Amino acid sequence: MLADVVDFLICPVCGDEFSLGDRVLRCPQGHAFDVAKQGYVSLLTGSQAPGTADSTAMVAAREAFLGAGYFGPLAEAVAGACRTDAKVVADAGAGTGHYLARTLDRLPGAVGIALDVSKNAIRRAARAHPRLGAVVADVWRPLPVGDRTVDVILNVFAPRNGAEFARVLRDDGVLVVVTPTSRHLEPLVERLGLLSVDESKERRVAESLGGHFAETGQSVHEFGMALGHQAVEAVVGMGPSAWHTEQEGMRRKIMELPKTSYVTASFRMSTFQHLS
Repeated sequence: MLADVVDFLICPVCGDEFSLGDRVLRCPQGHAFDVAKQGYVSLLTGSQAPGTADSTAMVAAREAFLGAGYFGPLAEAVAGACRTDAKVVADAGAGTGHYLARTLDRLPGAVGIALDVSKNAIRRAARAHPRLGAVVADVWRPLPVGDRTVDVILNVFAPRNGAEFARVLRDDGVLVVVTPTSRHLEPLVERLGLLSVDESKERRVAESLGGHFAETGQSVHEFGMALGHQAVEAVVGMGPSAWHTEQEGMRRKIMELPKTSYVTASFRMSTFQHLS
């Protein structure tokens, strides 16, 4: 719930601390932000660039696919990479809160802050776990989180803001970054004409965090998935290809696939800590 994490949030206007009362977050300077009936709060200020937030359809596809457990091994790996003594875990680009919720299951003494620019996703994140507070925020902008308040930052298939991650992460904290490898979703990428993973992805991750963090570990996680047409449609609809494909045309391509497609899930997980 939002009440569990309010002590770690700051006003996006002035940077002051918040108090929570009568479904409103308010700072001493008088800036106030209403808590939605679904339990989340939007701390997004200014305009939002078009096409940056997941749509209702994308969020529904993600919730269906992740809820079916297809990426379960990845969720377990992410949770296992976290400090066991963590008290505050933030997920930057949390989506529906799936990975943060699984992590909190492994950390009974921790609370979680889900940060995402999509209200559609954050509405679902708000109910993903009883110790999770959901906040609409843009990872590209200053995060509405206090300095050195977070023990672990999760960043799963999401943008990275090295300077802000460094500001909010404790000196001995851990940053966990997950990105797809070039083998992810083979053979669907070729058969359906999906967006492929940029060959420079790993280099760009390092550049986005350079000057703030040192990599302390890296591992590749791969597993097979047997996907029917509905699951294929969901995994396509929840990812970046959803922005670049015509829905009916993609559905026709999917229906031409065998009833069951054997698909590779492939991810690179890296851990980082502050530069000493």
